[in-house]
Amino acid sequence: MKSIISSYDLTREEVEEIFQLASKFMKEQKGDSLKGKTVALAFFEPSTRTYLSFNKAVINLGGNVIGFSGAEGTSVAKGENLADTIRMLDNYSDAIIIRHKFDGAAKFASEVTNKPVINAGDGKHEHPTQTLIDLFTVFKHFDKIDGLTYGLLGDLKYARTVNSFLRMLTRFNPKSVYLISPPQLRPRNEFLEELNYPYKIASNVNDVIEDIDVLYVTRIQKERFLDELEYERIKESYVIDLNLVSKMKKDSIILHPLPRVNEIDRRVDKTPHAKYFEQASYGVPVRMALLTKILGE
Repeated sequence: MKSIISSYDLTREEVEEIFQLASKFMKEQKGDSLKGKTVALAFFEPSTRTYLSFNKAVINLGGNVIGFSGAEGTSVAKGENLADTIRMLDNYSDAIIIRHKFDGAAKFASEVTNKPVINAGDGKHEHPTQTLIDLFTVFKHFDKIDGLTYGLLGDLKYARTVNSFLRMLTRFNPKSVYLISPPQLRPRNEFLEELNYPYKIASNVNDVIEDIDVLYVTRIQKERFLDELEYERIKESYVIDLNLVSKMKKDSIILHPLPRVNEIDRRVDKTPHAKYFEQASYGVPVRMALLTKILGE
């Protein structure tokens, strides 16, 4: 399989195949599809769940892992450019998984190597493997992705998880999507112009919560703001509390790519709607499935 830089790099059929494989790996947890293969983790930006789940996924499939989490201690700290670092990893690995703070870094990496590149998050651009996990969680709960009403809440301008989520939904047939955010954090027009399904812009989650099947919450990301004062003004614009949850449909769910800050009250964790820790647990089997599709014999 080719590199996975964007959600657009996967067809509906490929996503469904990955879900089938992920369900298998949830039961078996081990495989040998990466036996004799080496995967490089090039994480130029901090990560916990994504780095560890990719690492575990490779090991569970019998592969070897090299790489780094943070540029400290590498030649990047000495001033080595991205292209040279990727070329070096190309010599040692069969695939490269990259996380970087700059938009387009993953695509650039794919252009300087012949090895498959997986985008593990680049700036405010995309994070396609997180979206696979998100939609797999939806699939496990509802046994479908089509026909549901989604609500995306929070930072819809800078959150790369939102961009990938909106794009991958174009492969399916959602009933509707609510885009709920402060005016300053509405999705960028270039993403909205791509959407092939009904969506509505909203500013008050209380007005639409009763219609939503899947509420996808994102934190307001301080690291994406150039103006700290702007961040301080809107950092707690929305908080999901028990009062809001009481208005949700009985079988609706709440997702969050994590980490969270203050946007979800901890008391919500104990409700049947909260699926974000279950969602995080799917990181390993979903990434095992993706790696098997890309590198497996």
